[in-house]
Amino acid sequence: MKINRIICAIAIGWCGLGMGAASAEIELRTYTRYQLAAPPVDIAVSKAGKWVYVLTNKGTIRVFTLEGDLKDEVQVGNGVNRIEPGPQDHILFLGNSKDGTVQMVLFEFVHDIDVTGSPFKGPADAPVTVAVFSDFE
Repeated sequence: MKINRIICAIAIGWCGLGMGAASAEIELRTYTRYQLAAPPVDIAVSKAGKWVYVLTNKGTIRVFTLEGDLKDEVQVGNGVNRIEPGPQDHILFLGNSKDGTVQMVLFEFVHDIDVTGSPFKGPADAPVTVAVFSDFE
């Protein structure tokens, strides 16, 4: 048992000899710059890396693509001072230290579809709901 400890200590020491001589250099360059209307308080990236959420000191969350394109801005209130990504891309947790609460919010992007000139049945101004089952196998 004592011999195993000695061999292990020698091996660790031998491996560590070259580590002190090595040097590394970090090069930093800006990939994307996000334009904000107010100073940032917190930043979160969605689990899949599709969205960047930036909480500002004005109580808004600005939603950007990873490339820096502003997708939308949502008012969440001045008490929110922390954001954390949820288990899915469209879920975000909002922490409010003033009233001691945490909210789970769902982001759903609404898309306008131009159907001008398309055939239809029924009244032209009837409400339409589209359900997408994206997890269908």
